[in-house]
Amino acid sequence: MRLPYAPSTPPADADPSTTEIYARIAARRHPRPLIPLDLSLLHSPPVADGWNSFLGAIRTRTILPGALLELSVCRVAVLNSAVYEWNAHAPLALKDGVTADELRAVREVEATITDAGKEALGRSVLSEVQRAVVRYTDEMTLRVRVEEETFEDLRRAGLNEREIVELTTGVAAYNCVSRVLVALDVGENNGREMKSVEELVA
Repeated sequence: MRLPYAPSTPPADADPSTTEIYARIAARRHPRPLIPLDLSLLHSPPVADGWNSFLGAIRTRTILPGALLELSVCRVAVLNSAVYEWNAHAPLALKDGVTADELRAVREVEATITDAGKEALGRSVLSEVQRAVVRYTDEMTLRVRVEEETFEDLRRAGLNEREIVELTTGVAAYNCVSRVLVALDVGENNGREMKSVEELVA
């Protein structure tokens, strides 16, 4: 990483609020240890605390199917060349039911902000709702402004209002995550190749 990682436990001179922040982050990660992203953000405990609360809500308090959330996260990782994010979330996508062929399409179909990308997406193995999620993710990530047709595709694919809000905040959140990961080179992954789908399913 471009900065040294913060300590994995509160420093001896930490004030009570910082100690409490460490405890909240550790509770969300339990039984796993703090990850490199946590140890990057903990240089600013208040930021790490807010981040933990926001991402914790997206990951544990939403009704959007996990497979759709992870599909969108993996697409963000591909678009932003966030190796750490892909390597962390592609296995979660597979665990949540995304097939190897679907994950391969998420990685290989070119950005759907072009006609060629839209055509490639249409020929892919992805389902109607998965295609709608990919297009929405692409436009949010690369253009910010989402076309009306793309938004309506989410409704036609069956997502309700809460799920659309949760998808939107999930895509926004993991764009934020990827930008921090890449800018600070968290996990020392910049310049490395993303794991192939074949490696992930081996």
